[in-house]
Amino acid sequence: MHQSTRLIPEDTALSAIQPLGPAGADRAVPALPAALSTETVLAVRHWTERLFSFTLTRDPGFRFQSGQFTLLGLMVDGRPLLRPYSMASAHYDTTLEFLSVKMANGPLTSRLRHIAPGATVLIGRKPTGTLVQDSLLPGRTLYLFATGTGLAPFLSLVKDPDLYTRFDRVVLTHTSRLVNELVHAEHITHELPRHELLGEMVRERLIYYPSVTGEPFRTSGRITGLIESGRMSADLGLPPLDPTTDRAMICGSTALLVDLGALLVRRGFREGSLSRPGEFVIEKAFVAR
Repeated sequence: MHQSTRLIPEDTALSAIQPLGPAGADRAVPALPAALSTETVLAVRHWTERLFSFTLTRDPGFRFQSGQFTLLGLMVDGRPLLRPYSMASAHYDTTLEFLSVKMANGPLTSRLRHIAPGATVLIGRKPTGTLVQDSLLPGRTLYLFATGTGLAPFLSLVKDPDLYTRFDRVVLTHTSRLVNELVHAEHITHELPRHELLGEMVRERLIYYPSVTGEPFRTSGRITGLIESGRMSADLGLPPLDPTTDRAMICGSTALLVDLGALLVRRGFREGSLSRPGEFVIEKAFVAR
């Protein structure tokens, strides 16, 4: 995921969470809205004090495009408490993976951070989102710009074989505050290149470019600064961003969306959508309001 948006207001104490149980339990189970289904937690990984990921079962009827998100949440006081979360798993995986922040005062994450294998989670039945390939015009190099948990939809995209047939090169940038928040770095740099089906395409076409803003790292600073200074292009051995050949997807903090979007517009890029593809797209579902 990336937390915060399309907010469905609500707030209650952790102890108020009503477990979803079988019909016939002592306490009546509230009817689940038709737009939601339930899945079971299979595994939870706490990366840092601020970040965790979790894997759920997947209904075979739940289908999504790489880069999309869905609503996810828990039952609280007999009502669904939901937030948008991007699928980090591939569209063909038999399970669903999500990435989340831990917010002590977050209406949902303050509860979700305590889930364990066997717990029940709500899932929206209708995935959506702008970070899909059909929102972009054809190009040669695709840049995936992420901060924090904005990495999630791009984890799904870089596992999609179709991505590598549409673009000659895919550059995945991930900026975090601390080095240990560069989650999934090992997976991106070591596991994906050895993937039985994707390995060759990943080795030939995927470039991973991490950066850190809050402590020393080989690449320090905001991605916008690295672009404007020419450092990113120099590090990658690629020409400056060019709307005639390059395409971009952006997901992360509000500052990233605003500043990088403006930077691309100044360079001649046009924002796209499914109805009108362009040179870049932004996922706005996670913008704090």
